[in-house]
Amino acid sequence: MSAESELHASLKALVQKGKGILAADESGPTIAKRFKAIGVESTEENRRAYRALILGAPGLGEFVGGVILYEETLGQQADDGTPLPQLAARQGIVPGIKVDAGTIPLALAPGDEVTQGLDGLAKRLAVYKEQGARFAKWRAVYNVSDTLPSRMAVEANAQALARYAAICQEQGVVPIVEPEVLIAGAHTMARCAEVTEAVLHEVFHALHRQQVMFELMLLKPSMVVPGKSHPQQATPAEVAAQTIRVLRRTVPAAVPSINFLSGGQSPAEATANLDAINRTGSHPWQLTFSYGRALQEPALKAWKGQAANARASRDALLKRARLNGAACDGRFTAAMEGAD
Repeated sequence: MSAESELHASLKALVQKGKGILAADESGPTIAKRFKAIGVESTEENRRAYRALILGAPGLGEFVGGVILYEETLGQQADDGTPLPQLAARQGIVPGIKVDAGTIPLALAPGDEVTQGLDGLAKRLAVYKEQGARFAKWRAVYNVSDTLPSRMAVEANAQALARYAAICQEQGVVPIVEPEVLIAGAHTMARCAEVTEAVLHEVFHALHRQQVMFELMLLKPSMVVPGKSHPQQATPAEVAAQTIRVLRRTVPAAVPSINFLSGGQSPAEATANLDAINRTGSHPWQLTFSYGRALQEPALKAWKGQAANARASRDALLKRARLNGAACDGRFTAAMEGAD
C-alpha cells in the first residue's frame, strides 16, 4: 500500500461523526503529577495497569476514533498479553503516537519556547508503525502576554510543525498538528484571538511551503478563551463565536477535522464549549475533541490505583466520552452532567 493510500485509510477510521480522539500521551513527569494527585506512585507497572484499564473500557470505541499514546505505552501489554495498541484497535480505535521531544527555551527570545524532536523522526516513525501506530502528534506551545509570543517564536514553531507533518505524510502516518496557545496568564480573550489567528496563519503558510496535503492531516488547536487568571471569563457562546471567527479566517476547508485540545479547561467546561461551537452552524470541517485531562480526570479519581475500582473508573471515562460525543453534534445539555 502506498503512503497516500495508508493516509486515506487511517483518516477514514479517525474522522467519524460523533467521535473524537483520546489523548493518553502524558510524558513521564506529567503522568507522575496526575498520579500524585490521587496518591499513586508513577511506576512502570502502575502506568501500564492504568492505560490498559482505559484502553480496554468496553464501549469506548463508540465515542473515540483514535488514541494518542506515549512511546512507553506502545510497547506495553495488558494482563492477558495483548499489546496495548491492539487493545484499542479491537474496539475500532486507531492507535497514534506523540513524537515530539518536548519544549525548550527559544534562544534569544526570552519567554518563548520551541519544540524539539525532528532529528531521526523518519526512522522512529518506521518503528512506531511496526508497533501499530497509524497517526502521530507534535505539540507547539505559545506563551501569551502583551508581547509574547514573539514573531520569531511564531515562525520557528510553524516551521517545525510543518517539517514534522511532511515527514509523517511521507511515511504514511497521519500528522496531528497541535499549535497550543496557552491558557496560563491574565490576558484578555481578544489577545488570545489575536495570537491564535497569527499562529494559525503562520502554521498553514509553513505547511503549504512544505507541500503538506491538508486533506490528509488533522488540526488540534486551542479554543479562544481568556487567560485563566483574567477576571472576566467567557461563556460557552462567547468562546464558540470567537473560536469559529478565527478558524474561518485561517484554516483551509480542505482540512477534514479540527480536534480541539482542552488546554486546562475543566471536563465540564471543555464539553460545554465544544457543544456551543457545534451549535454555531455548518462548517467545512468536522469539529470534535482530542482531550486528555478533560476526559481522564474523573476516571483517575475513581481509579485511585486500585484494581477493585476498575468498573467505576471505566464508567467515569465512558460518561465523559459520551457527553463529548453529544457535544460533537450540538446535543449536549447541562442536565446530562448529573445523569449516570
